[in-house]
Amino acid sequence: MTIALTFPGQGSQAVGMGKALADAYPEARAVFAEVDDALGESLSAIIWDGPIETLTLTRNAQPALMAVSLAVIRVLESQGVSVGKTASFVAGHSLGEYSALAAAGSLSLSDTARLLRIRGEAMQAAVPVGEGAMAALLGLDFDAARSVAEQAAEGDVCEAANDNGPGQVVISGSKAAVERALEIAKAAGAKRALLLPVSAPFHCRLMQPAADVMAEALASVSIAAPVVPLVANVLAAPISDPAEIRSRLVEQVTGMVRWRESVGWLAANGVDLLVEVGAGKVLSGLAKRIAPEAQTLSVGTPDDLAAAVERLP
Repeated sequence: MTIALTFPGQGSQAVGMGKALADAYPEARAVFAEVDDALGESLSAIIWDGPIETLTLTRNAQPALMAVSLAVIRVLESQGVSVGKTASFVAGHSLGEYSALAAAGSLSLSDTARLLRIRGEAMQAAVPVGEGAMAALLGLDFDAARSVAEQAAEGDVCEAANDNGPGQVVISGSKAAVERALEIAKAAGAKRALLLPVSAPFHCRLMQPAADVMAEALASVSIAAPVVPLVANVLAAPISDPAEIRSRLVEQVTGMVRWRESVGWLAANGVDLLVEVGAGKVLSGLAKRIAPEAQTLSVGTPDDLAAAVERLP
């Protein structure tokens, strides 16, 4: 069996995530404590007690989701399941790319937490609140969705931001352009076209100020070669060179998350089990649509972990 580990992005957060893990396993507790120390505040209290509005803030959600994913990884490792021996590849959705790199030993846990806090704050600050938007276009294929974005732009920014799966594309850009795109998409046959409850227009050119911040932040951080290759969001192809990882993480801030192609690449290259590591089951749901022949496994709770340890080599 050929295995890839995948790591969720924003939207998978929920108050209380990781709490049962931390209660059950000292290795998980240690991860949350290290993240709290790295950030100089009790992020774990926000993760476990909320409120959801505070957890969902980009500056909190990004390091929080990573902490849950890495807590799962540390417990798996304590049970004899190592990333290097079990997986052939890692991949992560947007911020999940940082979780994937931490799991694969490319970034330290503390550096990853600090980078995601910087990334979240920079992405929030890049565009004044209310000037940008994101929308999901459901029921259109990627080319049709991209065409909708291009038609709606009219001199503003409107771009495909997330190619999540068949018939599920997220666009991002100036609020007026994204709102125009909703009507164009419906006329083009979209089943649904709806604004997303996000605070900034991620993964489009408007994020360039955040990309500049991340270029500076990543330049001062040590990045090692991961123990298994990372299938990068912006390439939908594997990379392992630390210098390329650094540059692709910068590019990813303004670039499209090519998730449909990434999972398709994994399936085409022999991966027959996709293990979602961390909160929620969003990626497993997408995988079933992108690569129905592959098996999926979600690991985020003590019960999940027990089943995973039995199943994983």
